[in-house]
Amino acid sequence: MIVEVEEFEVATPHGPAVVHLEHASYCGGLLVLGHGAGGGIEAPDLLAAASSAPVPIAVARVLQPYRVAGRKAPPRAPELDEAWACVLEELTVRFPDQDQVHGGRSSGARVACRGALQAPKRPVGVLALAFPLLAPARKDGTRPDRSPEIDAVDAAGIPVLAVSGDRDRFGVPPAAAHREVVTVRGDHSLRAQGPVRAAIEPWIARFFEPLPDGLELV
Repeated sequence: MIVEVEEFEVATPHGPAVVHLEHASYCGGLLVLGHGAGGGIEAPDLLAAASSAPVPIAVARVLQPYRVAGRKAPPRAPELDEAWACVLEELTVRFPDQDQVHGGRSSGARVACRGALQAPKRPVGVLALAFPLLAPARKDGTRPDRSPEIDAVDAAGIPVLAVSGDRDRFGVPPAAAHREVVTVRGDHSLRAQGPVRAAIEPWIARFFEPLPDGLELV
């Protein structure tokens, strides 16, 4: 089975986003992944997630417009969310019949959580890698709590898998009714691809159908 790789731009109100898309002739679903605040789509945990499904699926890793433009500091959340929504719209047109799992690491996990309820096609699951539960400390020492973003997905009944390092300085989301939490050895960077992939594989397998009879991976 040949895997096709393509890269294309998606117009957004804040400049083009770039989508790195991998898919085979048989496509059992769609996984959409966003990157961290100052990082890119080659982050180790994103690569681990991209290879975690037990059947061929389309995997889209999304580079936000500010990173395409060469900036490291992210814009405000509404801009990130608008760009993400434009990408989801385009991918839904390309893969109208496939179930979708949305996710990302750190800032990208927050974007995926915020966008899950407004997505053109509601995801069947959300993958939150290194979700930053607490913001960096302000000058007064307070750390804003970002749990409402991930809690809203749970409240909507959408299954969530949160994978975090056991030494993540931004905290680890607690388990909830529709949220599974796995901690692996490491910090916020989640560089150990093997443990991250092992944490994701059994969770993501539930969303995508097995290969049809007679179809084999080669």
